[in-house]
Amino acid sequence: VQLQASGGGLVQPGGSLRLSCAVSGFTLDDYTIGWFRQAPGKEREGVSCISRSDGSTYYADSVKGRFTISRDNAKNTLYLQMDSLKSEDTGDYYCAADKSPVRAGSAWYRRAWFEYWGQGTQVTVSS
Repeated sequence: VQLQASGGGLVQPGGSLRLSCAVSGFTLDDYTIGWFRQAPGKEREGVSCISRSDGSTYYADSVKGRFTISRDNAKNTLYLQMDSLKSEDTGDYYCAADKSPVRAGSAWYRRAWFEYWGQGTQVTVSS
């Protein structure tokens, strides 16, 4: 199982970026896949995920209405469209995968919930 994130960069507040995560060694449909971020000096936190069971999507409150997670099964790629970016969105963004489906009460937003991780891609929101 391998995941590789890309698409980070420097963007002004209010701007947009789309992150990509290319996966290999597994089929997207068979795993719950998600995005995390880690700001300097802070813990890694869940941003969004898509559950393997029914494709339901989940978002952290801080990004609801601004970020959109999606996947392209044919390309085996996960995306995170980030709009209306704020300075507090700055950090290293990671994609992750796990065999478990998200169920009621699942702590998908915690680092320990996911088993497989890609390397990070840096996002800086600054004027």
